[in-house]
Amino acid sequence: MSRRSLESDSPCPVARSLDLVGDRWSLLILRDAFDGVRRFGDFQRGLGVARNILTDRLRKLVDADILQLHAASDGTAYQEYVLTPKGESLFPLLVALRQWGEQHLYQRGERHSQLLDNRTGKPVPLMRLQGSDGALLGAGDTRVRKLK
Repeated sequence: MSRRSLESDSPCPVARSLDLVGDRWSLLILRDAFDGVRRFGDFQRGLGVARNILTDRLRKLVDADILQLHAASDGTAYQEYVLTPKGESLFPLLVALRQWGEQHLYQRGERHSQLLDNRTGKPVPLMRLQGSDGALLGAGDTRVRKLK
């Protein structure tokens, strides 16, 4: 990345991750990319974000190899933003945010979008953190080891 902030030098993986994808617009761009949005104009229309902010966030995601620019798939002169494998690996993060929001930010019966399994047509089950033995883990079951 060309620009580095204090957090990007942090030994904490959470701080480094937030420095890269932790702002509202970057996460919403990623959400839309997972939903198949590829063109600048489509991101802008869907998000209602200012062009300069969108340009900055897209550049940051491309510089970090989360998105790549490709020639338009329809043969036009446009370019498209496509998720890289590194970008695709952020999918569980977005699913976790979605599921947390579904659990805590909506009243019973309030309308919201759902993430469905294409194979079954059913809602994606709640994500659960598991240990190497398959046991469910909570925050009290883990600790952070600082490496030197």
